[in-house]
Amino acid sequence: MHKIIFTEEYCNPKNLHPFTLIRHIQDIRVGILTIREKWEKFLKLPSFDKWEGYYLDDENSIKIDKNIGSDTYLMIHANVLPSKSIISKIKKLQHGEFLSVANEGGIAYKFSSKEVMGLHKIKIARSVEFKESVKILQYPWQIFQLNDWAIREDFELITAKRKSKPLSKTNKVINASQVFLEAGAKVEHCILNAATGPIYIGKNAELMEGCMIRGPFALCEGSLVKMGSKIYGATTIGPYCLAGGEIKNSVLLGYSNKAHDGYLGDSVIGEWCNLGAGTSNSNLKNNCGDVKYWVDGDKREISAGNKGGLLMGDYSKASINTSFNTGTVVGVSCNVFAQGLTPKYIPHFSWGSDGITKYKLSNALDDINKWKQLKGFAITEREKKILTDICKKF
Repeated sequence: MHKIIFTEEYCNPKNLHPFTLIRHIQDIRVGILTIREKWEKFLKLPSFDKWEGYYLDDENSIKIDKNIGSDTYLMIHANVLPSKSIISKIKKLQHGEFLSVANEGGIAYKFSSKEVMGLHKIKIARSVEFKESVKILQYPWQIFQLNDWAIREDFELITAKRKSKPLSKTNKVINASQVFLEAGAKVEHCILNAATGPIYIGKNAELMEGCMIRGPFALCEGSLVKMGSKIYGATTIGPYCLAGGEIKNSVLLGYSNKAHDGYLGDSVIGEWCNLGAGTSNSNLKNNCGDVKYWVDGDKREISAGNKGGLLMGDYSKASINTSFNTGTVVGVSCNVFAQGLTPKYIPHFSWGSDGITKYKLSNALDDINKWKQLKGFAITEREKKILTDICKKF
């Protein structure tokens, strides 16, 4: 049997903080699917994670050594987004060969136990050059920058040779062939413009009356968009989210709420977050200059271009009418409240917005559990361990 093994070894996961503090790179959602889900669907193979010897390792992690077993493995750099051309080239790889990209080096390796020389040591026979451009996720703002391309790619992958559930005639639709509804999706009295990109409505997801949607757009399983919302492409509302107000070119990774009026643009919101009523972010500086974000891995600010909004880590919340500055990074498990614009960097487990007062860990875990219970979930022991490690180390 063939298996995918994702490796983060050469992917600089610290440069993708705060989102890679809670999850592996391959579990980041870009487009409709996570990077893991994209590879699994393309290759029709199960996936695992390379054992790295740190707190995110779990039962899905594989240690590459002499005891790896008799399967054939495809080890893939976790930050590479697949495409049809990459998949075609990878399927032709022989044991001991790796796919190489100019300026990036190897991105995919095919091997068996015969090529394993020791712990994390693989014998390579030769490289196979891939001459086309490759989409590689290196910084967190690229999640929203790549989202237009990724929604289109995922839409084609998911809907190929499938028929959409019927769309109610109460809706006003432009380019209906690019609108796809999964089983249980509810859409009534909405305006859907798929001339600018596809519109995907996931299983049991709902657009309430009066929503105006401009593609490319994805509403994932179990999510709800409230009445009269205005959403521009390229936007992804991940699974089991609640969305409302005005949203543009943003990604909610999953299980989060931006349920009320207020603007969210060119932003990424982690899982289990909540934006209070009236909360908005700036995504363009008054002088139209470069927007710079703080990057943990490089320990410096890096330009993301002239558009950049809020990057909010998992389990964080903002009070009503919070105003987020251009290029703001909010850490994991923060409770943000402030007068005026927030600082551009809010450390993990902050209480308020100045980073001076620490959110007490026991209170944070209790509050996270209460938020999860609102959606019928509960905090897990694994989450508690990961959050405890983050609170101690950062």
